[in-house]
Amino acid sequence: MSSTLQLDEQAIRSIVEGVMRGLGRAPGGPAPVAASASEPKGAAPAVRRGGPRFGVFDDMKDACAAAQQAFEQLRTKGVAGRAKVVEIVKELATKNAKPWGKFEFEETKIGRLEHKVAKLEIVKLVPGVEWLQPRGLSGDHGITMEEHTPFGVVGAVLPVTHSIPTLSGNVINIVAAGNAVVFNPHPGGARSAALAVRAYNEAIHAALGIENLVCTVERPTLETFDALTKNEFIKLLCVTGGPAVVGAAMKSGKRAICAGPGNPPVIVDGTGSLAKAAADVLSGASFDNNLLCIGEKQVFVLEHVAERFMTELAAAGAAKLTSGQLAKLSAAAFTNSKDAGGCSHPVLNRKLVGADAAVLAQHAGAQVSADCPLLFAETDADHVFVFEEQMMPMLPIVRVKSFDDAVAAAAKSEHGYKHSCVIHSLNVERMTQMARALDTTLFVKNGPSTAGLGLGGEGYLSYSIATTTGEGITTPETFTRTRRCVMVDNLRIY
Repeated sequence: MSSTLQLDEQAIRSIVEGVMRGLGRAPGGPAPVAASASEPKGAAPAVRRGGPRFGVFDDMKDACAAAQQAFEQLRTKGVAGRAKVVEIVKELATKNAKPWGKFEFEETKIGRLEHKVAKLEIVKLVPGVEWLQPRGLSGDHGITMEEHTPFGVVGAVLPVTHSIPTLSGNVINIVAAGNAVVFNPHPGGARSAALAVRAYNEAIHAALGIENLVCTVERPTLETFDALTKNEFIKLLCVTGGPAVVGAAMKSGKRAICAGPGNPPVIVDGTGSLAKAAADVLSGASFDNNLLCIGEKQVFVLEHVAERFMTELAAAGAAKLTSGQLAKLSAAAFTNSKDAGGCSHPVLNRKLVGADAAVLAQHAGAQVSADCPLLFAETDADHVFVFEEQMMPMLPIVRVKSFDDAVAAAAKSEHGYKHSCVIHSLNVERMTQMARALDTTLFVKNGPSTAGLGLGGEGYLSYSIATTTGEGITTPETFTRTRRCVMVDNLRIY
């Protein structure tokens, strides 16, 4: 990609301005600083200008320069040094899961507190240095060794939906690969990111003597994002966010690893246990109030089992909305806006993203218990809740006449993102048909969507799933260069 390509600044500016308005402050204005009483026990104090930084900076240029110095220091520590950093991050994320989860929940005000904690407790499932294995070739003309080496400093963008978990997983992957990292967090989760960055750096400095291996800016803005992508020390970008920020990163002139949007469909064909399918769907779709990009967002169920499936969904704990209640909720969750070409399109009400099912029910004119995990309603295949990645615990259920119809509708609703999909079926041919039609990065059969990240299924965890650029679930190898060393006509041992 040519280095002369410029960022799509208008697109990014609109995102940042919208976020800032949601925070009640002007773009570029100071981030709100909570009183110390709201910080969890053991939390690092807010960074003050001129005080100890431990990776938290006012200026993006300073952060990148500090990370470059840290990268040079890390190179002298070898693989053992990287492994120590991974150990520190996993230990601190687990140890501080409850206070950090509470801190992030109070800052972002989205999702469910118990799931904020859970997402930190499972950071230990992210692979470390053990993932990096060299490849050796030997033949008549000598030997060749291919190894994975670091880029240097990686620039990373965080979502507000999983600020500390995504940061922690990225640190493990990126540092295990031998790199330093600079984050530009979402403004809505910037204080949470700074809290974790400071704690990680304090522990890394105490153990290895390296300062600022993990860096962030205290007040992320459009300008800090722009500075990150253009900084001379940033060799690689890792972006977890929406379409506009992903598009801007891909136009930056630097290689970008991008985890873009998803709208995962589910197909239920009735060949397996409907009770299990319902329980699995509820488990995945309700996790952290459906903030996960891999979470079940719409269900297509064959009509001869649709009533029974919805009965099982209610038995599992979900609450069904009537058509009238659905209409009220839809009006509250979406408004219509016109783009530059004059075309009307739905706009998501950000205030309801990650809200509890009970809050959504109030907007629908319904009442459910405070601990109700999920709402559902029967819709048609073209409903706004089907086509928009709404990130709310409200699941549209669509009846379809045949499996072919289900696959076609599922593919249409997924928008070609190639992100994730789920099927509940015992028919392997149908599994294959759906896999080929949707061509998604994650495809879960007969389990909750979270099984795609090794939670209840085999595998490993990462909170950055590079669907847009094709790397898939990120690992340490994702953040390395492959180098080849060749010895000609020597070192053969046969």
